[in-house]
Amino acid sequence: MSGVLLSSNRAKLAIPPLTSGRAYTVKGEQVGDPKKEIIRRVLYPSNIKNRPTPIGTWRPDIGRAIQRAIPSVQAHQTIERAWLLHKRHLRKKRDAETARKFECMQEAMDELYKLDPKLYLEANRSEDPRARSKAEMELMKTLKTSEMRTLAARIRGLFPRELRIPTDTPARTGWNYEWKPFPRPI
Repeated sequence: MSGVLLSSNRAKLAIPPLTSGRAYTVKGEQVGDPKKEIIRRVLYPSNIKNRPTPIGTWRPDIGRAIQRAIPSVQAHQTIERAWLLHKRHLRKKRDAETARKFECMQEAMDELYKLDPKLYLEANRSEDPRARSKAEMELMKTLKTSEMRTLAARIRGLFPRELRIPTDTPARTGWNYEWKPFPRPI
C-alpha cells in the first residue's frame, strides 16, 4: 500500500525514481530516462531560429553578412574560381616538386647501377617483412613464449617496439644491471 502511495506522490511531484535507466511516469505521461533526454538534446539540438548558437556554428544573420560582403552572384563565382585556381597552382607546384625528387632518385639509382650492380640489386630487392630466416626460426625455438611473441611481432625495417623511452628522471627502482636487450634477428 505504501509503495503505491510513494509512486503516486512521485508522479505528482515530478520526481524521477531512484533507479536510473528506466522510464518513469509524470501526470500519466510516459517520460524517458532524463540522462538519455539530456544526451539527445545535446547531440540533436532543436532548430533555433531566433538566436545564434553559443559556439557559432549557426548564425541567423549569415545571409545578410554575406550579402554585405559579396553583393552579387558574379562576385561570388569570381572568388570561387580564383580560389580553385590558387589550389590548382599549389597542386602543380607540389607535383613538380615530387617529380623533381623522383628524377633525382632515379639518377642516383642509375649511378649506383653503374658503380656496383650487386648493390643496386640489393637496394631494389623486395622482401616480405614477415618472412623469417632459418637462423631466426632456430632462435625462436630457444626463447620463452613472451620473447617469441615479441620476436614474431617485430617487423624488419620498423622502429623497434621494445626500445626503452628516454626519460628525464631515473626509474623509481634504480638501475637494472641485469637488463639485456632482446636478441636481434640475424
